[in-house]
Amino acid sequence: MFIYLLITAVSVSVFYLWKTFKYWENEGIPFDKPNIPFGSLKSLMTRERSFGMAIYDVYNKYKYPFLGIYLMFRPAILIRDATLSKTILTKDFPSFHDRGIYVDEENDPFSAHLFAAEGQSWKSLRNKLTPSFTSGKLKAMYPTILETAEKLTNSLKEQLPKGGSKIIEIKDLMDSFAIDIIASVIFGIEIDSFKEPNNEFRMAGRTSNKPNFLENLRGAALFLFPQLERVFKLLNIKGETQEFMKKVVKETVEFREKNNVVRKDLMQMLIQLRNSGKINEEDDNWKFQTVSEDLKSMSMEKLSGQGFLFFAAGFETTSGTASYLLYELTQNPELRDRVVEEIEEVLAKYDRKLTYEGMQEMKLLDKCVMETSRKYPGLPILNRVCTQDYKVPESHYTIKKGTPIIISLMGLHRDPEHFPDPLKFDPERFENNLYNPSAYMPFGEGPRNCIAFRMGRVGAMTGVISVLSNFNIECKEKRELEIDNYSIAIVPKGGVNIKFTRK
Repeated sequence: MFIYLLITAVSVSVFYLWKTFKYWENEGIPFDKPNIPFGSLKSLMTRERSFGMAIYDVYNKYKYPFLGIYLMFRPAILIRDATLSKTILTKDFPSFHDRGIYVDEENDPFSAHLFAAEGQSWKSLRNKLTPSFTSGKLKAMYPTILETAEKLTNSLKEQLPKGGSKIIEIKDLMDSFAIDIIASVIFGIEIDSFKEPNNEFRMAGRTSNKPNFLENLRGAALFLFPQLERVFKLLNIKGETQEFMKKVVKETVEFREKNNVVRKDLMQMLIQLRNSGKINEEDDNWKFQTVSEDLKSMSMEKLSGQGFLFFAAGFETTSGTASYLLYELTQNPELRDRVVEEIEEVLAKYDRKLTYEGMQEMKLLDKCVMETSRKYPGLPILNRVCTQDYKVPESHYTIKKGTPIIISLMGLHRDPEHFPDPLKFDPERFENNLYNPSAYMPFGEGPRNCIAFRMGRVGAMTGVISVLSNFNIECKEKRELEIDNYSIAIVPKGGVNIKFTRK
């Protein structure tokens, strides 16, 4: 009986694999020949490449505008054409309005954050959160960012002997900078990760982005097999960062409501949203009205989910952009000197004080941030799911409802057809329009683009200005940064090492 059962199980498995990996051949469109059982992701499963870089490799193998790929056993479509990518994200957004990752608003409200939410739930949440990121709100929070930048400068000075120089791994330092900004600007909690590198926030940041097999498997599964997260929940396997976030948000909200604390940060706006159903659009109105639990518009779990999203997204955007930009400036000393000159000119205009208005005047630095976001997009892929059958323009093919869609930002941003000499760090390409605007979308595009990208940009620019106005930087060696083989986001292998000297 056991032998019969074994033969049956093997036969069913073989038939399932055969049927699965025949899918794109039967659909009659170009496809990436699968490596059974890994599909198009063998290099991910053998830990040679990260998820985003494995998709980037597939992008580079073909020239088709779109093709079938296999996310392990899951058939998906890789969109290579820049115009089609932008059309899907903007004009034809109604056919691709969801990401297709795990979300269970009823049983797991924490999962219903803005990144994962679907349909009308997402639309309503997006509209409610949009007032949080106006220029006026960012300007009001800017003094807090400046305080953190001063801690960054002091930390570097403590590491550097006067008149001496030192090789410093700047990514780790910028991680501390980003974590302190997030702790203060989002949660209203003052920490100093430069002096206390093992505080809870800093440890949560490390946990969310380290070569931990289980955490990385769980992160990839959100895109590859969304329903697998339900298994993690059933087995009560808790994510460390998520549990920490629930604790921090609950304690912060309860303290502020009990003591009527008013603070100019994102948590204040989330409390407004929870208690009244909306965020005050007036830039100078930060107060909230405390109401009973049954009248609140959002559960504490769902509120914590929004905090977790802003923590995860803001952390890597700020830290990565600042680190990679400084590194590229060391690789291009003439450009570095021009950026430093611009910074000094603007600071002189404002009595050597960095201000929100002054930062906006640094046009060359702004283009450098754009170029950094091109070469090192925060997330190397964009993902959607087809929410209704979609006839591909200028094609005979109709994408079926439920099909996952992948856009390789790393592929588009480093494609010489869209960005000539793509590995060259050239911010002037944006000044001279020497690129394809349809291929440039570092923060997504359309209604579902990154809601907080301006906050990340402001944090990164402030960190770079603080470094370049106080220190000379040089390259340790002339080379391209190598991307490590883990994490959904880009992680530099061996860190980002820069030679620092005090001015």
